[in-house]
Amino acid sequence: MKLKDIDAHVLVKPGETARLKERDCVCAGLFPDKDEAEKVRKDNSKAIDALQDKMWAERTRALLVVLQGIDTSGKDGTVRGVFNACGPLGVCVTPFGRPTEEELAHDYLWRVHAAVPKKGIIGVFNRSHYEDVLVVKVRKLAPADAVERRYEEINAFEKHLTQNGVTILKFMLHISKDEQAERLQERLDAPEKHWKFNPGDLEDRALWDDYAAAYETALTRCSTAHAPWRIVPADKKWRRNAIISSVVLETLEKMGPKYPKPDWKASDFKIV
Repeated sequence: MKLKDIDAHVLVKPGETARLKERDCVCAGLFPDKDEAEKVRKDNSKAIDALQDKMWAERTRALLVVLQGIDTSGKDGTVRGVFNACGPLGVCVTPFGRPTEEELAHDYLWRVHAAVPKKGIIGVFNRSHYEDVLVVKVRKLAPADAVERRYEEINAFEKHLTQNGVTILKFMLHISKDEQAERLQERLDAPEKHWKFNPGDLEDRALWDDYAAAYETALTRCSTAHAPWRIVPADKKWRRNAIISSVVLETLEKMGPKYPKPDWKASDFKIV
C-alpha cells in the first residue's frame, strides 16, 4: 500500500484540526487481512534494514521516528515489530520517562536534543518532547503560559532539525478506551506481565478526556509541513505495525541513501 493511500486515512494535514475523536482506532480499510499485513511488516522490516545499512555507510543524514500514545498503545511493540530486523549499530531507541534532577536543571528540550540521532542513524523516541505539552499540561506540572509557548518552540526545534539533515516522522498510536481496558487487564491477569503494570496508569485513565484534549491541541498545532503528525489506528497491533513500517520504508526510499564510492579501485589491491 502506497504512502499516499495510507496518508488519506492517517495524516494530520498542516493547518487543519486533528479531529482525534472522529478518527477510527481500527480503520479496517487499511491492511484488512491480518496475514497479509504481517507479511508486509516483515518484508518492510527487511527492506528498512537494507536502506538503513546504506544510510549508516553514507552518514550524511538521519531519520527520527517519534512514537506517542497513551499507556498500552503499543510503543514498545512498534519498536520490536518495525525495527528489530535492523542492525544494532544503526538504530538507537530513547525512552523518555520522568525527567531527572539534571534534566530539570535545564530547559525542557535539552535532554531531547541530546538524544537526536546522529548522521547515519535511525533514532526512535518512545515518548518524546511532546510529553511537555501532554502530561505536563494535564497534570499542571508547569504554568499554563509556559506550556502555551512550547507549541511554537517545538515547531521551531523540529524545523531546525530538518534543516540540519534530520527527517522526522511522528506517529500518534490511537487506541480506544475499551482496548486500553483489555490491555491493562491482561497485565493484571498474567503474572509475567505484572512488571508492565503501573498503578499510575489508572490515574491517567481517569483523565482520559483531558489527555484527548491535550493531544488534539498538540496534533493540530504541531503538524507542520516539515514534520507532520500521523494518527495511526492502533487497536489492532498487526495493522499498526504494517502502517508504520510502510511509512518508514517509503520515507527511506525517498531519502535514497547510497553506499559511498571509495577514492580507490578494488583492482589496485590484492589480498595475499
